[in-house]
Amino acid sequence: MIVGLLTVEIFLGDIFSLKEKRQVVKSIIERLKNRYNVSIAEVEKMDDKRRAVIGMACVSNSSKHVNKQLDNILNFMEIDGRFFIEDIYKEML
Repeated sequence: MIVGLLTVEIFLGDIFSLKEKRQVVKSIIERLKNRYNVSIAEVEKMDDKRRAVIGMACVSNSSKHVNKQLDNILNFMEIDGRFFIEDIYKEML
């Protein structure tokens, strides 16, 4: 069993309230969950209005599949346009 972990810190730019932030983060999480079938949640900086850390996990019997899935998620996030990716941490177990 191969487990891929991906943690992405994002900067939300012109967001001025936690309500706005949560709307964007919830939208990102739901879109990724539905499109890529990964376990995903906001894991840090929940009270910061302009930053969020989203953690994801993917499980498979193939490391190639996990790596491709996590790369596709990153590409999808980079294209989104509502935020900037500040930091990426990727690990395979």
